[in-house]
Formats: sequence, structure tokens, C-alpha cells
Amino acid sequence: MRTLSLLETRVLGTLYEKQHTVPDSYPLTLNALVAGCNQKTSRSPVMEATETEVQAVLDTLKSANLVIETSGGRVARYSHNVERVLQVPSQSAAILTVLMLRGPQTPGELRINCERLHSFADISAVQGFLDELAARPPGALVAQLPRLPGARESRWAHLLSGTPVQEVTERPAQVGDVDARIARLEGEIASLKSVLARVCKELGISA
Repeated sequence: MRTLSLLETRVLGTLYEKQHTVPDSYPLTLNALVAGCNQKTSRSPVMEATETEVQAVLDTLKSANLVIETSGGRVARYSHNVERVLQVPSQSAAILTVLMLRGPQTPGELRINCERLHSFADISAVQGFLDELAARPPGALVAQLPRLPGARESRWAHLLSGTPVQEVTERPAQVGDVDARIARLEGEIASLKSVLARVCKELGISA
């Protein structure tokens, strides 16, 4: 399958999410889908996609059989075809959805954020499906990212948009840096004490 854009994965993730969280409104209208893509919560990064942009994405996803348009009624409605096209079970689809909507996460974070889509028994269950997605014979759909400095766990990312780019984080302070900072502050405090003592002596008051 071709590499998907950020907005394409956002549309697919939103369709899958809303199927489980607001089933009475699913399939979604274009307006509802745009609102779901632009949510300020449970989304990373936050987007401001227009109806025109989302409609264009829907057209390309329909050509790839990832989205189905339902005719009838006053407006068109759209549903996803993720599990069938990617040939993954619902548990794996839930994991991919949360990764598409929220970005890279640890297995523990995925278990919590998948709760409304699928309730995993424990973190090891999430890890098992991640391992399966990473070892799929047709091609991996997720990858484990290098552990960030100071992090306790590694995060996972989906590969539907190609190789993920690990964000650059600020270098954590080293022990030597901290010691130097403490020494500088101690010197400044000593200097201030000296100035204060001299001023008090000149004024004839006790410090």
C-alpha cells in the first residue's frame, strides 16, 4: 500500500474511532468527519483541516478502498474499510487508530488510550499485538522507536506514513552541568552576603 499523508491517517483514525465511540452517528457526514479530525483533545498534532481538504482525502482513500461512501439520504456518509484492506484483527486496528490519532506511544499508554476501542487485559496483550504488527509477512505496520534519553520505556509508531521521524528533544542536564550550576549559584550567594554585610556595617546595623 502507498504511503499515506498525515491527513489521510487522521481521516482513517477518526472514522474508526467514531464508529466505536458514537455508533449512532456512524457512518459520518463530511461535517462530522472534519470536526473529528480537528478535535483539540485526543489528537496529536492538532489540525485545522478544511472541508475541501478532507473531501479530497476521502476521494483518494476511496480509490484505495480504505473508505466507503454511502449513498442515500440528504448527505453522503463515509465509513472505513481498515481491517479488511490491511488484513488485521480489530485489536490491531484499535492500536493503529490510536497511533494515527495521537502519535507514538508506549504499550502502557496504548492500553489506556485504546480503552474505548478495545479493552486489553494487560500491557503484555498490547505488546503481543504490537509484535505481530511489526512482524507481518506482507510488511510491518508499526515499529519500535529508539528509547529517548531519560525515558523508562520505548514508544511505538505506525508505518502507514512511512518511517517515523523521532522528534528532537532537549539534552538532559548532565551531572557535571548541575555541579557547575550549583557552584556558580553558591559563588553568587557568597558575593551577595559580602555586599550585604558591608552595607550593614556602613549603616551601623546588624545583618
